[in-house]
Amino acid sequence: MDLVTNLPQNIWKTFTLFINMANYLKCLISPSSKSMTAGESIYTSQNSSSPEVIEEIGKAVAEGNLQKVIGIAKDEIQSKSRYRVKIAVTGDSGNGMSSFINALRLIGHEEEDSAPTGVVRTTKKPACYFSDSHFPYVELWDLPGLGATAQSVESYLEEMQISTYDLIIIVASEQFSSNHVKLAITMQRMRKRFYVVWTKLDRDLSTSTFPEPQLLQSIQRNIRENLQQAQVRDPPLFLISCFSPSFHDFPELRKTLQKDIFSIRYRDPLETISQVCDKCISNKAFSLKEDQRLMKDLEAAVSPEDDTANLERGLETYQKLFGMDDGPLQQVARSTGRLEMGSRALQFQDLIKMDRRLELMMCFPVNKSLRFLESSWWYGLWNAVIRYFRHQRHKLIIEIVAKNTKTSLRKALKDSILPPEIH
Repeated sequence: MDLVTNLPQNIWKTFTLFINMANYLKCLISPSSKSMTAGESIYTSQNSSSPEVIEEIGKAVAEGNLQKVIGIAKDEIQSKSRYRVKIAVTGDSGNGMSSFINALRLIGHEEEDSAPTGVVRTTKKPACYFSDSHFPYVELWDLPGLGATAQSVESYLEEMQISTYDLIIIVASEQFSSNHVKLAITMQRMRKRFYVVWTKLDRDLSTSTFPEPQLLQSIQRNIRENLQQAQVRDPPLFLISCFSPSFHDFPELRKTLQKDIFSIRYRDPLETISQVCDKCISNKAFSLKEDQRLMKDLEAAVSPEDDTANLERGLETYQKLFGMDDGPLQQVARSTGRLEMGSRALQFQDLIKMDRRLELMMCFPVNKSLRFLESSWWYGLWNAVIRYFRHQRHKLIIEIVAKNTKTSLRKALKDSILPPEIH
């Protein structure tokens, strides 16, 4: 202890800085307590992958076989191409849900397979309609209107089995009622895609004394204020007339619907697969950080005095374990047709540029402190501290490689599966 307390003041400050920095970096490198669960995404959908596929992808990630991951993902997404997207149309009775479905299908009310319409309640149980010429492999479900009975919103949604639908369209007219707000609240809580569609705009325009722009703005403001008061994030909102499916917001509604059908069929499963990959990569990184034997083997392979060589060897080892070395990366780049994605493994100098923490751990004062503490006249007093700090460097490199693997794999999956024009 006398030896330590008699150190020159400037050396003692350097050593104190070294210890404080090690504790600080330990906090930064420690894994977050919140982890993404497999299958978690912005929206819920019935178009999910089977547990067997998820397990197969997880094994391929654990093996560091990114090419196999991409192959499994391509086959899985291809199998979704004919998935029937289920769209539910709901709202208060008399809001024109059936008329809206007919207009969306571009058919008249008098046609044989049209949804029945009328002044009185016509839809008494869910009815399914198709429009394969405009929306292939899509089921449009006309649900009985809410509010005709004393049935609560909760019991109505349970009876309609609303959780089985991929997208919900809430239809309103004349007023945006408390039932509409409750429906929107429930959809947000269930993480369901949903739209709000204001129908019968032709009647509003014919009876209003306000100019058209002012009337449209007033309707939009009223709906958004009601939703905001209930803390519902702004859903897509469309003002339409079922008798004029080429005017107002109807064309934009159809365009948005086409995009969301594609997302339900392709983007959502792809995002789920990507999240599964992210979680498996995080788990693998955690295991590597805790693998003391691997750390010792890396230290034994290189002179302990050569920190840079030791870390470079570590980087090379970790990239091979994650499948991020040159050979596999070039295979992935060729298979995706996106050679510009980068088919070169990370170099050690790249890491220092990418992460400020590693740059700090490799700076001159830190290296100088390590050299000073491992001097022979300390008789190995600080060996445990030095080893701990060097292990922290390795853990940080594992974290950087894992993050780079997630980014590269997500991009490779996207490039392999989605056409470039819709990225």
